[in-house]
Amino acid sequence: MTYLEFEKPLSDLEGKAEELRALARRGEGVDLEKEAAALDRKAQDMLRDLYRNLDPWRKALVARHPDRPHCKDYVETLFTEWTPLAGDRAFGDDHAVMGGLARFRDQAVVVIGHEKGNDTRSRIHRNFGMARPEGYRKAIRLMDMADRFRLPVVTLVDTPGAYPGKGAEERGQSEAIARSTEKCLQIGVPLVSVIIGEGGSGGAVAFATADRVAMLEHSIYSVISPEGCASILWKDADKMREAAEALKLTAQDLKKLGVIDAIIPEPTGGAQRERDETIRSVGDEIARLLGELQGRKPADLIRARRQKFLDMGARGLAA
Repeated sequence: MTYLEFEKPLSDLEGKAEELRALARRGEGVDLEKEAAALDRKAQDMLRDLYRNLDPWRKALVARHPDRPHCKDYVETLFTEWTPLAGDRAFGDDHAVMGGLARFRDQAVVVIGHEKGNDTRSRIHRNFGMARPEGYRKAIRLMDMADRFRLPVVTLVDTPGAYPGKGAEERGQSEAIARSTEKCLQIGVPLVSVIIGEGGSGGAVAFATADRVAMLEHSIYSVISPEGCASILWKDADKMREAAEALKLTAQDLKKLGVIDAIIPEPTGGAQRERDETIRSVGDEIARLLGELQGRKPADLIRARRQKFLDMGARGLAA
């Protein structure tokens, strides 16, 4: 288990409980299970208290937790007959973006998502979930195919943002993001998006301009990272806590603002503690949201999707 900074007291308690059990295993008839069980109960109470009212900065830390389920975990668990498709037919394949055909509870779908990787080697291979232009162009190609064959699209968003490197800019990063966002608004099939970790800036919007957008309880979705915002507004990255509060990046704030449609509860302690349970909850919510959109005509889907995002701006101006 990887512990976050604010979880250090919990780490100490759980570590002591494990030490007692280790002593009992090595000792001659020493029974320390009662003491270890008491520490376990105390740790559970502390875990509930820590996660009962997480502030926005702590939610950002949980959203970035390395042990949270990533796109690949959801694809392998929730979808069957997974057939990955690669390349943008222009430059190459972007490993930060997974995409392909699959079946979701006996329904054919197209799945697109950001994949961060789960160890040093895979994170470098996946560019830490930061897509390059070819990743967004791959997504556009898959959305075109979904539209042609009348297949619903499911997107899983988990990125700190689009890759800002020189090569990406030379190959038209901003144009690729804009066209992916535009394609989301053009396809006449149901489009459901779930923010499973970080939803960073235009890199996330390019996949999440959807009919229905859901967020895991401790995920974040924002135009900029708290650190980036603090560096710009206060010239001090250490003010990230104040920036996280001001950005209204939590699922709870975004639901109130009408930016997202649903919040998916996480187990106590976050998705990283009960990965299977979290993945099942996401699958149930995807099924529910797809069910809401089933049977709608393409023109009606496009019209309602466009109006949804136009209304967000109107509500903001009215406020």
